[in-house]
Amino acid sequence: MKKIPVFFCLFILSMSFAQQSDIVDFKRVEALIVFNQFEVDSTNYNSYDVTFDIIKSSDSIYLDAIDMKIKHVALDGVAAKYRNNGKKLIVYNDFAKGKSHKLSFIFFASPKKAMYFLGWENEGRNQIWTQGQGKYTSHWLPSLDDTNDKIEFDLKYAAPKGYKVLSNGILKSKTDNTNHVLWEYDMVKPMSSYLVAAAIGKYNKKTETSKSGIPLEYYYYPEDSMKVEPTYRYSKQMFDFLEEEIGFAYPWQNYKQVPVHDFLYAGMENTSLTIFSDAFVVDSIGFNDKNFVNVNAHELAHQWFGDLVTAKSGDHHWLQEGFATYYALLAERDIFGDDYFYFKLFESALDLGRQDISGSGTSLLNPKSSSLTFYQRGAWVLHALRSAAGDAVFKQAVKNYLEKHQFGSVETSDFIREVERLHGKSLSGFVNFWIKQKNFPVDNAFDLLKKQSTYVNEYLMVDCQAKSSKCADYLKYYVSDDAKVKIISQVPELVTADTFKNNIKVRQAISKYVKKIPEHLKENYESLLDDKSYITIENALYNLWTAFPEDRSKYLFKTREIVGFSDKNVRLLWIVLNLNTPFYEADNKQALYNELVSYTNPENNADLRINAFNYLNLINACNADCKSNLEDAKSHHNWRLVKFAKEFSEQLEQKQN
Repeated sequence: MKKIPVFFCLFILSMSFAQQSDIVDFKRVEALIVFNQFEVDSTNYNSYDVTFDIIKSSDSIYLDAIDMKIKHVALDGVAAKYRNNGKKLIVYNDFAKGKSHKLSFIFFASPKKAMYFLGWENEGRNQIWTQGQGKYTSHWLPSLDDTNDKIEFDLKYAAPKGYKVLSNGILKSKTDNTNHVLWEYDMVKPMSSYLVAAAIGKYNKKTETSKSGIPLEYYYYPEDSMKVEPTYRYSKQMFDFLEEEIGFAYPWQNYKQVPVHDFLYAGMENTSLTIFSDAFVVDSIGFNDKNFVNVNAHELAHQWFGDLVTAKSGDHHWLQEGFATYYALLAERDIFGDDYFYFKLFESALDLGRQDISGSGTSLLNPKSSSLTFYQRGAWVLHALRSAAGDAVFKQAVKNYLEKHQFGSVETSDFIREVERLHGKSLSGFVNFWIKQKNFPVDNAFDLLKKQSTYVNEYLMVDCQAKSSKCADYLKYYVSDDAKVKIISQVPELVTADTFKNNIKVRQAISKYVKKIPEHLKENYESLLDDKSYITIENALYNLWTAFPEDRSKYLFKTREIVGFSDKNVRLLWIVLNLNTPFYEADNKQALYNELVSYTNPENNADLRINAFNYLNLINACNADCKSNLEDAKSHHNWRLVKFAKEFSEQLEQKQN
């Protein structure tokens, strides 16, 4: 069994503390992190320093350091009086206002949060990656659990040979040693501690350069060379667009993106290093179903909104998520057009309206608001404000806001003040109506969209739930794609042979909603198995297999080589259908069953394991290996897999009882 790599020792050069910003200004952190894939005792330890300025006289300062061992603490080269309470390293001294100091120490960490070691205990892909959003970086790096503190982090990593190490900033040097490679990263500007990041694994790299000269680095697994283009499609276009649209140059030295296994979220906007889920690594077919474009644009927009300017508290979280959502949508508009842009706004307005009906709507300034509120309502506020103030005022206000508060922290009033100054009018009424009130003004949002988009107007016009005679004509002749999808979802029996002549989106809707396939549409429906869409193929295969038992062998043969997404959606369905087709003898059924069970193994990604567990549950065939893997899943770092595993276990127990 492979041993888990452990890292030790950091060297820090300057930090700032939570709730200490009026006492201490930590300027720079220099840290060395040593990763060891062998025994702890065989590791060579390293040191580190920290420099800081005293703003207000105090008898102590501290760093957040969760469950770390700390030794050899020195202040300005002299042994320091300190206390390590398991949460903070507290250093005592007569700290006088206006003085600068250097703090040095060695620390050892075995983080239970924020840094994740994957693959080292099983046959999976060996990786180490971090996720510090919130107050978690201090689990692996002494730092500050306060988003308002901005520090320059210059980090070094000693890692086993054969692995790439990625971190914030530019790679200043890379030095081979006997057993390790030393990677040295340099940041020039300060950032919040929660944005410090590292990703270690086996990767190749593709590079581009933005119009403004910023290096763009796209990392990928060595075996995924054919997936690089569809995964990172439009990346440079979006980068160039956002720089121009925002009007403020990209604030960091370079921009890197790296996929990791079983990431906790879709992506994370670490400063100059976006880490994202490898579920978004797709081929050219998968791109048509679920792609990285929106997440890519969202995390990139955060480099300005969240990384350059950071919300002072949760009350103003929308200044990060709302801005990133809105600017990502603008970037997608540049790619996919106005109809796409306005329809996405329409869909989000619908979701926000439903949230209010359910009674869960909240003010945008409520720190306990839902993600839907922070992201989508925040984006809507910006769209409504831009519509009211005009493009020129809005864009200049955003630029002024970023220039004035760069590398600092902000509140909602900071942004609104800039718009008011250029607009020449008070926005207190706008703020009360769109931001502060509990319910989202959904009717006003719809009215605004009706004025701006004929596409949305057409969609609203179509309502086939009453089975209007016009709906068949709408579907046949001139209705937009989204309206056609709406008609098909409401009245699937209106689908004719001509309906199949539409694009992938409409054909996907046919596969989703037309489940009872008329004999006269059989040949048309079979053509869906040739679509460049794994979702369409999955739906069509199941519906055809169900509707035409006599042709099951034909459908299985046609789709036997199709795998689908990283969760193997088509392959898993194919296996289960094969197992339930008694007279289809092209494969060894026991081998197929074993394959299905193997996808529940720990080395596989969480989505694949969940899919495999679900299918085994469906056919009532979760054997001893399946149950053992289910127990393992309960201790996984991915909360979705843990939740699923616990619920599935309860179902199995109920069946046994």
